[in-house]
Amino acid sequence: MKKATLQIILLFIVLQAQAQKQALSALQKWPKGYNPKEVGLKIVNNFIPRPNMLTPQDTTIHYAQVCTWYGSLTFAQLTKNKALQTQLINKFDTLMLNQDIIPTREHVDYNVFGIIPLEIAIQTKNKEKLAFGKEKAETQWKNPLPNGMSKQTRYWIDDMYMISVLQTQAYRATKDPIYLERAALQMVSYLDSLQKDNGLFFHGNKGKFFWGRGNGWMAAGMTELLRELPKSNPNYPKIMSGYTKMMNALLKYQDKKGLWHQLVDYPEAWEETSSSAMFTFAFITGVKNGWLNPSKYIPATQKAWKALVDKIDEKGNIHDVCAGMGQKVDAAGYLSARKVNGDYHGQAPVLWCASALLR
Repeated sequence: MKKATLQIILLFIVLQAQAQKQALSALQKWPKGYNPKEVGLKIVNNFIPRPNMLTPQDTTIHYAQVCTWYGSLTFAQLTKNKALQTQLINKFDTLMLNQDIIPTREHVDYNVFGIIPLEIAIQTKNKEKLAFGKEKAETQWKNPLPNGMSKQTRYWIDDMYMISVLQTQAYRATKDPIYLERAALQMVSYLDSLQKDNGLFFHGNKGKFFWGRGNGWMAAGMTELLRELPKSNPNYPKIMSGYTKMMNALLKYQDKKGLWHQLVDYPEAWEETSSSAMFTFAFITGVKNGWLNPSKYIPATQKAWKALVDKIDEKGNIHDVCAGMGQKVDAAGYLSARKVNGDYHGQAPVLWCASALLR
């Protein structure tokens, strides 16, 4: 009986490995114009010469630019493009000469700036950039709450990308598990508080609607954390459960073209690309890591990537990105939101997708 059980287990492992190999193969073959190397290069070349995007509150670097820079750096490394990597690092070094626009406020949208020097440190072993990035991760947990969570806790779904990616990057750069433990603790609390029965997340206490990009931040944050979180972590099952519950919901709401809408569960809402790219990033990573059923999610992933690329113009600007917005008390507030082209909120997750496809 024990021998038969072992054989069944071994067969399951073999079949799982075959499915994983199929997933990797299916996500490597793209028609002309859709290759992630071509698309990613176009987006990075769009990013490098652009002026800085500054926050309206205090004219420091905006988190959306930070997220685009991070995606640009990972793309350069994965494509082994040394010239591109050098340009991106030089752009950062030039930025650091103007201290007035470097974010210093202790807030999720400002601390996330640390992911850029941490990524440069990961790629180059630069100790100064490592120290600068670590400082941003450490101040996020300075004087934590009594339950061990960051004092930056505010239960906005955006937080679960900003906090998760910074702490995860600090782990990648140092291999100190404390950073993953922090991010996992935070994520579980947010899942318990914010995830709805259908797997999605309201924008907030006032905006009780499933806003696309807000849900995108949550999907991308869980994905970044799960890429590194060991299965032995006590919070892993809860986070993986929240992730798969959300992915199942997103599969249901993906439209025929492959995209998602400004309000995820409103088919009459307009196609919104920043959320669509974040969801696609979560799909790609889930399929390639064996978290998602390839037979269900590979076709959805292929369709989503192609639809996103079709929204990119010849200059590398992705179209139909929701402009930054606060919570709205009625659906009309979301449905009438301004659409913009080339906004970093949309450029960034397209680069995350390109990097995910190349990993």
